[in-house]
Amino acid sequence: MKKPATRSKETTHERIVAAAARAIRRSGYDGTSVADIMKEAGLTHGGFYAHFSSREAMLAEAADRAGADAAAASARVAAMVPPEQALQRMMSFYLSREHLKAVETGCPVVALGSEMSRQAPEVRGAATRRIKEMIDVVARHSPDWGQPEAHERALVIVSSMVGTLLLARAVDDPKLADALLASTLKHFSPTES
Repeated sequence: MKKPATRSKETTHERIVAAAARAIRRSGYDGTSVADIMKEAGLTHGGFYAHFSSREAMLAEAADRAGADAAAASARVAAMVPPEQALQRMMSFYLSREHLKAVETGCPVVALGSEMSRQAPEVRGAATRRIKEMIDVVARHSPDWGQPEAHERALVIVSSMVGTLLLARAVDDPKLADALLASTLKHFSPTES
C-alpha cells in the first residue's frame, strides 16, 4: 500500500499532466508555459520541479496523455457497435462537428502536428508512439485486417482523417468545414468504396 504522501504526489502529478495535455492542444507546445499549466492545475510555479526534470519531460508526458486520451475515445466508440461497423463509427466520431469543436480534448495530432518536428526528441517520441497506435487501431478495425493491405489502408485513412479535421478547423466558413467532414466520410463509406 502506498503512503498517503506518495498518493498525493501522484494525484498532483496527474493533475499537472492532464492540465498540460489540454493546454498543448489549446495553445500549442510553444504557446504553453509552465506557469500557465501550473496555474490551470491549481498549483504554484515553484512546485513544478518536484514533478518533472524539465519542461520537455512534462511536454512528453502531456503528448503521451493527449494521445492516450484520443486512442481511448476511439476504443470506446468502436466497442459500442458490432465489429464490422467499428471503423465507420470511429471515422464518424473523429469527423464529427463535436470533435471539430473539441480542440482541448480532441486529436492532438491535428492540434500539434505542425509543431511536432521542432520539439525535443522525447516529445516527438511520445507523439510518434501515439500516432502509430492510432494507425494500428484503424488497421485492426479495417475489413481487410490480417491482409498486407490493412496497414497501408490505415495509413491512408488516418492521414485523410487528420488532414480533413485540420482543414475543417482552419477555415472560417462553417459550411466548408461541414463539407470537408462529410466528403471524407462519404469517400470512405463502405457503400462508396
